[in-house]
Amino acid sequence: MSVGGWLFACAYDRLLSGVEAAGLQAHRKRLLASASGRVLEIGAGTGANLTLYPEGIESLTVTEPESAMARKLARRIRDERRTAALIEAPAEQLPFGNAEFDAVVSTLVLCTVKDQAQVLGEIRRVLKPSGCLLFIEHVRSDEPQLARWQDRLNGLNRIVGHGCNCNRRTLEAIGAAGFRLTSLERTVLHKAPPFVRPLVVGIAESGVRPLGGLGS
Repeated sequence: MSVGGWLFACAYDRLLSGVEAAGLQAHRKRLLASASGRVLEIGAGTGANLTLYPEGIESLTVTEPESAMARKLARRIRDERRTAALIEAPAEQLPFGNAEFDAVVSTLVLCTVKDQAQVLGEIRRVLKPSGCLLFIEHVRSDEPQLARWQDRLNGLNRIVGHGCNCNRRTLEAIGAAGFRLTSLERTVLHKAPPFVRPLVVGIAESGVRPLGGLGS
């Protein structure tokens, strides 16, 4: 475990507290109301989504690659008395069989993973044919001037955000992985710095038809 990883885990909830109160938690709650069946959450962090899942889901499995985060997540699972299986694993190599889950949840994760295409491929692999990806991700801006600033500041953001990229074309990547978008809201992360504000909240089915032309 790196010192940077430990410090980031310690500060994470405090850093996001203003953003959560300004609307992010409400986005989480609305999105997760759609979760059903066997649910997998990747990069679950400190467990911000734990209490927001519907009681009627069949099972909840959460993965987290960072040891410091995983320890906080395990403690939160105990404190919240939530039934959830915690597995310490990277999203690029999910330790599950094919077509095991009805839904995969990714909230503020695809900006940080090392290989976004590989992660999306793994998500699609573990999803049932009728399964869906539920996501909240900050993305590259559609406004050229802001997008240029995101490019300029991305190196700094990766340091401050422990590997977080502020300029990824995540919607395009979801489409390229073979998902079919069924719901999309474009909004912003209120209280966040301008270069990380552009936000997408959506649901994509594990289909074969590309999203084509949606952009990010």
